[in-house]
Formats: sequence, C-alpha cells, structure tokens
Amino acid sequence: MTPEQLPKMTVKTANQLAALPLKCLDLPFPYKTGVVFPDSSLLGAPSTYHPAFYGCFDWHSSVHGHWMLVRLLKMFPDMEKAAVIRTKLTQHLSAENIQTELRLFKGKENKSFERIYGWSWLLQLQRELLTWNDPMGKELSRNVQPLASHFAAAYVDFLGKLMYPIRVGEHTNLAFGLCLAWDYAQTTGDKALQTAIHDAAMRFYAKDKNAPVAWEPGGYDFLSPSLEEADLMRRIMPEKEYRTWLYAFLPGLFQNPITILQPGQVKDRTDGKLVHLDGLNLSRTWCLEAIARHGGKNQQAIQALANKHLLTSFPQVASGDYAGEHWLASFAVYLLTAEQQ
Repeated sequence: MTPEQLPKMTVKTANQLAALPLKCLDLPFPYKTGVVFPDSSLLGAPSTYHPAFYGCFDWHSSVHGHWMLVRLLKMFPDMEKAAVIRTKLTQHLSAENIQTELRLFKGKENKSFERIYGWSWLLQLQRELLTWNDPMGKELSRNVQPLASHFAAAYVDFLGKLMYPIRVGEHTNLAFGLCLAWDYAQTTGDKALQTAIHDAAMRFYAKDKNAPVAWEPGGYDFLSPSLEEADLMRRIMPEKEYRTWLYAFLPGLFQNPITILQPGQVKDRTDGKLVHLDGLNLSRTWCLEAIARHGGKNQQAIQALANKHLLTSFPQVASGDYAGEHWLASFAVYLLTAEQQ
C-alpha cells in the first residue's frame, strides 16, 4: 500500500470519528466507576459526582472523548455537527462542573483515582484548549485549569515518591502518562512538572537495554510498555543521546527484516478487555512513526511496521460494539494527528 492510500485526517474522517464520542458523552449507563465511597454521599448516578465526565463508560474515556472533539474542531471548524460539539463542550466543561469534579479528587480517599491515565488525558485536554485560538476555547480553558493545576501538582508529588517504574500495558503505564503530561508541561511552561518528569524518566529508564519485547503483547494491552518508554525518552533526551539509547533498548527495530512487535490480534470485539488490542495497534502506530522520524536508522522498515499496525485496527474503530467504540476513536485521532502533538 502506498502512503497515499493510508488513512489520513480529512474532514470526512473527522466527521466519522467524531460521531463515536458524540453518541456517548451524555450516555450515563453502562458506567464503570473506580471511585472509593467514603460514605453514602456518592451513592447516586455518576453524573452527580462527575458532572463533566459522566458518559462514555468511564471517566478517562469521557475525558479523551472531549479532547478529540476539541482537536477536531480546531482542525475543521466547519465540520458537521460543529454547533452540537460546541454546545456539548460548553455544557460539560462549565466552571461549576469542573469544581465538582475537583472536590472528588481532593478527598483523601480518591486522591489517586484515575492516576495515571485519566490525569494525563485531562492535562492533554487542557493543552488542547489552551492552544485553541477561539473565545469559547479560552473560556473553557479557564474553567478546566483548576483541575489541570491540581493534577500537575499531584504528579510532582507522586513522582517524588514513586520508587519504581510502572511497566504495564494498561491504564497505569507510567511512560505513556508522562508523555501526555510532558507535552502539557512544555506548553504551559510548568517547570516544576517538567523537572519532575525529566528526573523520573532518567531515573527509571535511562539505563534500560534490550527491552523484553518477546513478552509483548499481554492479552489485555492497549499500550506497549517498550514503545511508550521509547516515545517518552525521545522527548526527554537530546537526539544524539536518544539514538544511542534507542539502539541499545530496541535493537530488533534496527534489523531487517523486523520480526519483533507484530500487530496484536483481536478475536472478540464485544469483549471490553480483548478489544484493548485494537488500541494497542493504534498506540504502537504513533510510537513507531515517531521512532521512524527520530531514530535515524531503518526508517522505511519501521514505517512499514507502523503501517501494518494501522491497517490492522483502524478499520475496526467503528466496530459496532460499545466495548471499543466508546474510546478507540480518540486513539485514532491521536495517531492521525501525531506529527502535530
């Protein structure tokens, strides 16, 4: 397949992908909560304690559903349902709603709720709002900032206490979260957060060699521990230093043919855990594309492997089952716009 035949972010694609979060932003059930109930005050509909992010099955999926709609509006302000999207964003991301969300995270029982994945996507949402040259975007960024500031400070505190990296393929993967948080910190000039992330990344990953890629993927993975680490370190290290580190960390990507990290296979897209592997293929795509751009060697073969991942799962984003549809579109938007991240 030629590069011209690969999926690209066009207004048509944007309209198709935006339809997925639009179906669920206001859909309160089914819902998977992860909060700790300190007493009976939270025994009610999720919208009472998550008035901004109560749809799309869980908190973090709602957050990155909002992120992708903002990103698409920025790229295509005249896209279909632009007015509907603007209305929903304004309704959900009100100052009052964000303050209610913040109260939950400030409680001692839920201070680690949605750490690391949800925190990081909220920072990415705020980054998107802050860089949107639009009056509504400016208003919404002011509304969201208290929650973003809370997570930024919480990250600094957490990273100062974390003794070991979190090398998993799901929500608590540290490297992926730090990628999103780093981009927010750079955009906002948050030096404390930048320093905390830089120091943690160097402490946990700088000496890593020969990533155990034969162990990937895990059956529930939607993130690659090895590739997410590489995606983080390209942000942290100077290019020459990064390439030396990368060749030692993922030597199999710089051999021909590349036999490691082949696409994950999904046998049941109605299973919420098994469909994670479609997300894995999408997230691997953006990591591999970044390695192809910044790695300095074997670019064509690495890009071909990225394309293979993309074509395996991009056609499955709108599978027809809510298990994948409530979140996969965000991953598709992130990868199709990755060069702009």
